[in-house]
Amino acid sequence: MSSGKIDLHTHILPKSWPSLRERYGYGGWLALEHSGPCCARMQIDGRFFREIESNCWDPAVRIVECDRHGVERQVLSTVPVLFAYWARARDTLDFAKLLNDHIADICRARPDRFSGLGTVPLQDPELAIGELERCMQELGLAGVEIGTHVNFWNLSAPELFPFFKRCAELDAAVFIHPWDMMGQESMQKYWLPWLVGMPAEASRAACSFIFGGVLARLPSLRVCLAHGGGAFPFTIGRIEHGFRERPDLCAIDNTVSPRESVPQLWFDSLVHDAEALRLLLKLAGAKRVALGTDYPFPLGEREPGALIASMTDLTADDRERLLRGTAIEFLRLSTR
Repeated sequence: MSSGKIDLHTHILPKSWPSLRERYGYGGWLALEHSGPCCARMQIDGRFFREIESNCWDPAVRIVECDRHGVERQVLSTVPVLFAYWARARDTLDFAKLLNDHIADICRARPDRFSGLGTVPLQDPELAIGELERCMQELGLAGVEIGTHVNFWNLSAPELFPFFKRCAELDAAVFIHPWDMMGQESMQKYWLPWLVGMPAEASRAACSFIFGGVLARLPSLRVCLAHGGGAFPFTIGRIEHGFRERPDLCAIDNTVSPRESVPQLWFDSLVHDAEALRLLLKLAGAKRVALGTDYPFPLGEREPGALIASMTDLTADDRERLLRGTAIEFLRLSTR
């Protein structure tokens, strides 16, 4: 394996798919309307959601852009709006299979450049386990990408524990990405769901895993939080204080403190600020932080690894871990 960067956090979707409204008989599904050879509009029930370019679906374009920035490998995962936990579980499973087959096909065609994470219908944990097994045992993916909550379930919900247990048994990497941000109904202006809600969602997921005892009960489970863990690393003192001062509220399902649980978590590097990354590294260590860019979306890092490169106080070993070593370990790339 060469010495290029590995980007743990990138998103991809197929260039096209059948009308899901017609396929399943109800709305709420994402559709693509291609407005030119290299661009398309993402729409939900005819409402504009986001404009994207061909690097969102074309692996050849992605490789060109990776080569430009010294990225050896991208880890592909679906766009979180496609999780579809809100839909009928069998329909979500059907669509997940389409998305997972697409990612697996790209990884099989260029195993030197791409690794993949699947998506599963977590609103039905039994169906999710079945698709997880297919992703790992048939498609050769490295794990799954999931949301920070599943409708009214936080990730500490007992209903979800069998799924996480199976992830641990299969040695599947679990990449957690914010979606369906809390409070967005009252934060319509200024892009606040993405600027405020996303960091809160990542902290919600981390605290759910810790307070719910998921990490304590599954010490081999590998969980990585997108966007540098959001608000979690920067409010760990408050979270720890709450755990100590109100164990009657916070320690009812787990007696391991939040700070002691941090070594079980992984994070990507997408924090957009050198001081924030230094704080994250002080908390978790370089062995638990991997390069992630959110490619190809505007809240991502346009030049992969630019923030890391700007930090002249990093040691050579830490820089190597951030740019590739941590991802290799998290994804078990050296054994795949």
